[in-house]
Parts: sequence; C-alpha cells; structure tokens
Amino acid sequence: MLAADLLLFLLRVGELAFTTVVVGLTGHYLHQTHQASTWSRKRFIYTEVISALGLLFSLLFLFPFARSFIHYPVDFLLFIGLMVAFGLLASFIGPMNCGSIWNWGGITGKSTCSQFKANIAFCFLASIFFLASGFLGMYYVHRRRAVTDGTVRRRRWYRSRV
Repeated sequence: MLAADLLLFLLRVGELAFTTVVVGLTGHYLHQTHQASTWSRKRFIYTEVISALGLLFSLLFLFPFARSFIHYPVDFLLFIGLMVAFGLLASFIGPMNCGSIWNWGGITGKSTCSQFKANIAFCFLASIFFLASGFLGMYYVHRRRAVTDGTVRRRRWYRSRV
C-alpha cells in the first residue's frame, strides 16, 4: 500500500508539472496571437482548457484528504482529452514545415517550431501520466474488494475511510 501511494503521488506530481508547462506554453501562444480571430485559435483554446483542468485535478488529488484511488475515471477522461489536444497540436504543426513531430532535436530553442514541439511533447507526457495513474487507481480499487461470506462487496465511493 505504501508503494502504491508513493507511486500515485509521484504520478500526480508529474501530471502537475507537465500540465503546468502545457498551460504556460499554450497561454504564451494565445497571448501572442490575441489579435487573431478566435476561430483560428480554437485548437489552442481547447488545449488550454483541458490542460488547465488537468492542472486543477492533479493539484486537488495531491491533497492528503483526497489520497484515494477512486479518482481513476477522471484520470481516464483527462487522458482522452489530452490525447485529443495532442492530435490537434500535431496536425497544426504539420503544415508549418517544422519537420517531423517526433524529431526532438533543437526543442530547447526559441523558435516557433521548437516551442510548438515542446508543447506537443509535454502534452503527450501529461497524457501518459494520467493514463498510468488511471490504471494504477483502477487496479488498486478492483483488487481491494472485501470478500465476506462468499460474496464480493465493493467499498462505496462516498463512504469515508475514517
């Protein structure tokens, strides 16, 4: 149990760090292009909203009273949302002549291509961390069923452990 709690804590810290970077990079791009129409920036607005939700939930789930594994459906939903954002950003960078999105050489530069590639990379990493914490939570919740009198009883999600 201690190892699972520690692993979940590390996954939440990784989610928090990666979604913070995505929020910052996407917000910087939206600030630079604030004169453009909203319709042309729709994929970045979606990415900003999903990564901000990921930031909020990873921060909330870090608190000690929320150290429960029952949050795995939210993790799976955020994984799906971040993978959609990854796909939207990856399809945007294709026509920009920045090369392959999987070529990470020069990602630390200040060019537009390197910033977009960094945003895509951190969006992908955040989604993978949400997927891993979702699988860990699902495994832990479904493994920890109380067996009494030959019947399987599951702990209700709204009951306190106190």
